[in-house]
Amino acid sequence: MEKHGWIKTANELEFAVFCVENVAAALHTDAADVYRALSDKSDILREYIVPCYDVLHTQGRDYIVNDILEVMRERGVSV
Repeated sequence: MEKHGWIKTANELEFAVFCVENVAAALHTDAADVYRALSDKSDILREYIVPCYDVLHTQGRDYIVNDILEVMRERGVSV
């Protein structure tokens, strides 16, 4: 499944999509813009969301979205 080399499983890919779509919904913006912010403008998708999949995916949607938004704030990433 190695789409990017760092996404190893279909579950990780589905989770990454889930995160991008739900952060976009929370910010009332386009998912493509969120994807670019998390992958092109920063390393949040590669260095935080995917590596933390095992822990993050056990949490609820609101927790996950708020956690990602907090990481974005901490790293100065905006959409």
